[in-house]
Amino acid sequence: MGFFLKGLLLLKQKGLKRFVLIPLLINIVLFSIAFYWLWQLLRQLITAVQSALPAWLHWLEYLLIPLGIMSLLLSFAYSFTMLANFIAAPFNGLLSEKTEALLTGKPLHNNWQQFLQQAGRTLGREWQKLCYVLPRLVVLFILCWFIPVVGTLVWFFCSAWFYSLQYLDYPYDNHQVAFIELRKNMRQQPLLSLSFGSAVALCSMVPVLNLLVMPAAVCGATALWCERLSELHDPALQAPGARSYRKLDKYC
Repeated sequence: MGFFLKGLLLLKQKGLKRFVLIPLLINIVLFSIAFYWLWQLLRQLITAVQSALPAWLHWLEYLLIPLGIMSLLLSFAYSFTMLANFIAAPFNGLLSEKTEALLTGKPLHNNWQQFLQQAGRTLGREWQKLCYVLPRLVVLFILCWFIPVVGTLVWFFCSAWFYSLQYLDYPYDNHQVAFIELRKNMRQQPLLSLSFGSAVALCSMVPVLNLLVMPAAVCGATALWCERLSELHDPALQAPGARSYRKLDKYC
């Protein structure tokens, strides 16, 4: 979870602020719409539960309404974040690239033309992630409503997995490492992946803080790539006697 906190701190670093602006504006617009929509749905949910329960079961309101609210928060937090990520994908890729350049001193591209050439590939990766995630989200959404307690817990941990997949893909894509390799690396280190994704999922449900989640998660995932994951795809770092990780604490 510390890598997500690192991402929050990196947002203040000189040289990154202007690359945070566009993803932040996209988040503000979409989450404002989401908040209004969610408020209307919550009012309908509470009214429906109160009218459906007989008088002798009114005590169940105190159980069903919080579970319903949690289910809606989880589902809409992830759904609108997914939409925001798709729209902002090229800018998130650029933010990841600039974060890596800040942390390592090695820029990947030197001009905007190279960035524009990469934007099409980045959107293609977003579509690839959507094709992976959407069928699983449908199953989870059904489970969440028919088995509320178990479904909500499963939804949270699956959301953590999807968040980790979503944001780690930006540094992977910048280095043209295949999407299937990302999933393989995540399966090899499930605790690392789930803990990072859990921090993102929790903060996505906190008003105001959720506006900073997307750029912070991009920066945090890039720091995680630099410190823990890049060595899996760098033969020089896999050689005997090579350092197992890089220290990045001086930037945070």
